[in-house]
Amino acid sequence: MAGVSDNNGRPPGGGAPDDLPDLPEEWGVIVIPDDLSALADEVEAVRAELNTAEPATRWQRVLRRPAVRRLRRIGRFAVRTPALIISVAVMVTVASLFASAWPGPARQPATQRTSGTVDEPTTGALPATDLVGADGQSVSIRGHLPAVVLLTDGCDCGALIADTISAVSAETAVLVVTVSAVSASPSVLRPPAQTPRADGKSVTFLLDQTAGLRRHLRLGTPDGTAAVILVNSSGDIIRTWQRTASVEDIRPDLARL
Repeated sequence: MAGVSDNNGRPPGGGAPDDLPDLPEEWGVIVIPDDLSALADEVEAVRAELNTAEPATRWQRVLRRPAVRRLRRIGRFAVRTPALIISVAVMVTVASLFASAWPGPARQPATQRTSGTVDEPTTGALPATDLVGADGQSVSIRGHLPAVVLLTDGCDCGALIADTISAVSAETAVLVVTVSAVSASPSVLRPPAQTPRADGKSVTFLLDQTAGLRRHLRLGTPDGTAAVILVNSSGDIIRTWQRTASVEDIRPDLARL
């Protein structure tokens, strides 16, 4: 009994193998002759149908050459790249125009500094600065803590100094600092007789001839009001007033010293 291979892979009887679909029925019976010369008529008919198309022109034959096709691809790429760059540039320009024309958030008006203006301290600790005392000797401002430091350049702050001395506790020193004796008012250099100094309260008048303390703390220029710095017993600045003329501005924070 012959195997499947004896019939070129087909099952006995000429049927289709199990793994291949059957041919459409409308094709009818297909017979493959042993001599291919028997198909000469069919070959001539197919060639005749193919020759009905118009023959290619000379330029068509040139354009179909492999070298020419490569050049055409390179040319298309060279044209597309600048076009892509120009398109991206146009989109970026349009986006920039929209961004510049789009209304942004409203800016908050600048806060005008007036009496009682409060600012956060520019440093966490009072600098270890030595100033000149009334007797001409060097005085360390960190040796008088806790303290209320009043910078009174060009300020007639006698009332502020007297009210501050009255408001502080006996443990809190009041340091009155000016740039020079000439720039300070008489009430600052020599406190009036009615200035309270009882109950052990300490009041020290100092000269900062180089204005180093004002620069270090980044305080504004003198404008007829006083700058006030509150310093606790550890030397840390707990509050800074750029400008004030009344002890009522600093009174709520005096209890923190």
